[in-house]
Amino acid sequence: MNAVRVAVIQAAPVILDREATTAKVCRLIAEAAAQGARLILLPEAMIPAYPRGMTFGTVVGHRSDKGRRAYARYWDQAVDVPGPVTEAIGAAAREASAYVAIGVVERDRAYRGGTLYCTLLYFGPDGRLLGKHRKLKPTGAERLVWGEGDGSTLTAIQTEFGTVGGLICWENYMPLARMAMYHKGVDLYLAPTADARDSWQATIRHIACEGRCFVLSCNQFVTRDMMPKDWEDIGPGPDILCRGGSAIVDPLGNYLAGPLFDREGILVADLDLNRITEARYDFDPVGHYNRPDVFRLIVNEAPAPAVEQTAHC
Repeated sequence: MNAVRVAVIQAAPVILDREATTAKVCRLIAEAAAQGARLILLPEAMIPAYPRGMTFGTVVGHRSDKGRRAYARYWDQAVDVPGPVTEAIGAAAREASAYVAIGVVERDRAYRGGTLYCTLLYFGPDGRLLGKHRKLKPTGAERLVWGEGDGSTLTAIQTEFGTVGGLICWENYMPLARMAMYHKGVDLYLAPTADARDSWQATIRHIACEGRCFVLSCNQFVTRDMMPKDWEDIGPGPDILCRGGSAIVDPLGNYLAGPLFDREGILVADLDLNRITEARYDFDPVGHYNRPDVFRLIVNEAPAPAVEQTAHC
């Protein structure tokens, strides 16, 4: 393929309501597909919520009972992978005949655990769950409520229009993590985020130039009145909690769509895939602009389970 139409969806979840948010997500996927999108990206932590402004009752050295109950509600509305939410989104992707990537808060029941992960899910146009990426390093207070992923989920998906992969929010400030994704040959780099600052725009444009790849960045648009007060009252402040900033950028750092601020919306762009090779003519971070004789990166992609059991001799 020489071209593909892509979409990023800037929207808010129905906060702390997994089923209602899933229904909204499926509707938005259909809307993006109706505009011809073959690859659709939705924001970080879209289901069930990014807990913006919340403390979960924590100060250094103390956690409150009320904060523990707030965490338990978050866990209760989180996403099982696989599970009913992935089945519904897979069905929407199949109906749309599109690849879909979406950020969710994943709960891991494998060891009857209580850990949540900030996860990016990938679905194929046949509806299959193709892979997932768990955020390697939750940022700041995110570490209160999200665990760390391991190298086994540094996922890249092969599609008919190139390799699709990426990192979540401030993982993109980890130079070695970016290099690992470039080495996987990512052509369409996904950067779902919760960062609405102007500096984030500099980040995604830099990644496009550095990786010589198209960058799709997607954020939520959230207002204060969307936050359930019976979860945790985050107190007074600006009406807009997250202004968005979703955008699509070409391999030389130029905007193709967006950035979109202060409202929900769908950005669509037609990507000329020849631009990738043209951009790598003078800069290829894992090819002729690399010096493996001077710099070496070792990436551990082995799963890191908490417990490994071996048979007794």
